[in-house]
Amino acid sequence: MSTSALLIIAVVAIMLLLFMVIKLKLSAFVALLLVSMITAIIAGIPIDQVMPTLIAGMGSTLGSITIIVGLGAILGRMIEVSGGAEALANYFSKLLGVKRTVAAVAIAGFILGIPIFVDVGFIILAPIVLGFAKISKSNPIVYGLPVAVCMLAVHVVVPPHPGPVAAANLLSADVGMLTLLGLLLCIPTGLVGFFTAKYVVKRHLSKVGDKASADSEVLMDEVSADAQPIPPDGMAAPNVWLIVSLVIIPIGLIMLGTVCNTMLPKDSAFLPISQFIGAPGTALMVALAISFYFLGIKRNWSLGKIGNVMDSALPTAAVVILVTGGGGVFGKVLSESGVGTALADTLSSLGMPIMLAGFVIAAALRAAQGSATVAILTAGGLLADAAAGYSDTFRVLLTISIGFGGLGFSHINDSFFWILTRYLGISVGDGIKTWTVITSVTGIAGFIFTWILSLFVM
Repeated sequence: MSTSALLIIAVVAIMLLLFMVIKLKLSAFVALLLVSMITAIIAGIPIDQVMPTLIAGMGSTLGSITIIVGLGAILGRMIEVSGGAEALANYFSKLLGVKRTVAAVAIAGFILGIPIFVDVGFIILAPIVLGFAKISKSNPIVYGLPVAVCMLAVHVVVPPHPGPVAAANLLSADVGMLTLLGLLLCIPTGLVGFFTAKYVVKRHLSKVGDKASADSEVLMDEVSADAQPIPPDGMAAPNVWLIVSLVIIPIGLIMLGTVCNTMLPKDSAFLPISQFIGAPGTALMVALAISFYFLGIKRNWSLGKIGNVMDSALPTAAVVILVTGGGGVFGKVLSESGVGTALADTLSSLGMPIMLAGFVIAAALRAAQGSATVAILTAGGLLADAAAGYSDTFRVLLTISIGFGGLGFSHINDSFFWILTRYLGISVGDGIKTWTVITSVTGIAGFIFTWILSLFVM
């Protein structure tokens, strides 16, 4: 099938999905599967391979997020019901002032995003984000979107995240220099993302009010209808530093696993142990065990009540998991149909400057198939031969440009888009008006900063 035909199919599929979810109010999960099936057939995927392709897309996405979302939701529910999230938000709001808390949480997200995958980090921070929003009586996107964009900025550029590491390997870029220059460039880029998020959120809320829009309120009702708050137990809220520990411990364990995996020799006897300890599922299970004792048993909750509190998190988690899996299915179909390859080949033949080409190809692939990592990997592979004749510093900056291309244009074929919209309780339309705009502006800003730096160091 021709490149133009594939691109038309992709655009029509995205428009159809938006129409189903926004106008027809169809379940996002059902709409994603239905549009994915139709797209696969029209794009020429053999009829007997349509369902296996959908299953593969669902499996590859859920394999990485189901345990994390499930355990993260349960941990968040324990913190919420015990009053821990509100206690933490109250403490830091009084300490810093309400106006400074958004910046403080965003800075924490930026730092935590260096070693932690963006989806894992956001899920761990979600109860804290929602706690701050509740205390300040503001929409969750006021805190959630600045945190998410700061985390995503380092995720696409700074090792040890898989996208930049793999691209550096393809382009023969020095990983150490990539880490230093990547962090340097992520600071102004993160600031642009933070202030863009504040501006976009303020403008959006001025139109819909400082509450969720009508569509968002419906979404929140759908997510939480089966998970109504459990009546408080009348006890004092848990110690603030206990709640901080429940957030820091899993992050610390994941960081330990990341550092050991990077620093230890492959034949080290401790490496398998560190990989197990540092796995997000293990880290969250440890934090959940601590919360079981200190938020449950120590507060004289019965085992039955602890079980009910944990189970009450599962309806919300199930919605997030299924919709995110549906996003993975749609992205898989677009990838298997050849849309990404056709688009990348077309762009690489235009003869634009290599650094601009890296950014544009990665950005186009990100918009076309959703995964930032896939976009970065593909763009790096396409430009590997062309980059061979350039200096070490240039290859590092090229890798960073490609990474910032993978930052922007996050929308309905990106699984993280669905995690964000579901956790923050915003509609698909509101997610595109806010999150898609924020990531796109931030990605472009990151490329501009990288290009400016290249003028001084080349």
